[in-house]
Amino acid sequence: MTSAPTLAPDRVFLVVADDSAELEVALRYACRRARKTRGRVALLAVVEPGDYQHWMAVGDLMKEEARQAAEQMLQKLAERVNEWTGTMPILYVREGARGDELLKLIEEEPSISILVLGANPGPKGPGPLVSMLTGKMVGRLRVPVTIVPGNLTLEDVDKVS
Repeated sequence: MTSAPTLAPDRVFLVVADDSAELEVALRYACRRARKTRGRVALLAVVEPGDYQHWMAVGDLMKEEARQAAEQMLQKLAERVNEWTGTMPILYVREGARGDELLKLIEEEPSISILVLGANPGPKGPGPLVSMLTGKMVGRLRVPVTIVPGNLTLEDVDKVS
């Protein structure tokens, strides 16, 4: 007699939230894959430091405003994730350099199993995170990276996911 197969723990598809045009296709891909594999989506927003040391009070206010803007962006994206997957995403807000905070989060959270990034299709290259993570930092990753071309339509993403 064979026993029923056990379900694998949730896969967590991490998407870095920003204001780039390619975010939508990366998010759609992550949502489709999460839904099909009974996984979850996680969203990371990073508030990068400014150079306001000589204006401490102004710098604190600007940092707080940037954090609030990041949280608002995550809430809007969370609604879309819920619409596309039927579940609420895991939300992370970090302060620091985007690449460093991304790597730290992946190291600290064992549930994260896949990183999904959108690539800018323009002449300036795929974007700083894609360049960093496919270059000198690739050896520091413990999870696979899926790069979604930013010039795909949502329908294209649906076909391949």
